[in-house]
Amino acid sequence: MDSDLRRPRILRPTGRIFTGRVVRFMDGYTREMKVGQPVLVAVVAAAGVVQLVTLLARTLLKVGGGAGARRTWKDLKKGPEFLVTPVRLRDTGGQLYEVELHGHLAQSAVHPGDHVQLTLRDQGDPDLPPRIERIVNITTTQWLTPRPPTVWSHLGPPLLLQAAVGALLVVLLLALVIFV
Repeated sequence: MDSDLRRPRILRPTGRIFTGRVVRFMDGYTREMKVGQPVLVAVVAAAGVVQLVTLLARTLLKVGGGAGARRTWKDLKKGPEFLVTPVRLRDTGGQLYEVELHGHLAQSAVHPGDHVQLTLRDQGDPDLPPRIERIVNITTTQWLTPRPPTVWSHLGPPLLLQAAVGALLVVLLLALVIFV
């Protein structure tokens, strides 16, 4: 019980901007990003239109050629995993705080002992500390932005391009049906 009183209490910053010194980078772990089902359904349906038109054209022209490897619905829905690194900071009053760094950052960018100003964003979950959006390393005068993966980078350019073409085909078909 006495040891609990001596252990420093770790707080979570409540403001959008936090200024302090980096104490320690904790061991990182991976977290899975959620992919919203309505977004995924819209993208896959629009891409399916292009796949259907391509299949129809191959059949009519009797051209062979297989489709490339496609990811399953389960793989697309799972979402990307990204690195989460808890960071301990100390403010000017000596209080210890914890925030999360999502994605990768160059190892030489921030070191323990550096004076930093962080722009933070609440994660919407009261159990999670705020995440870092931007770091201004006052010690080295560097501006840094961690880059975690996004839903769009997870889906990938080929699928998004197919979805854009499919959406365009659907719009053109609807315009043709309505105006003719």
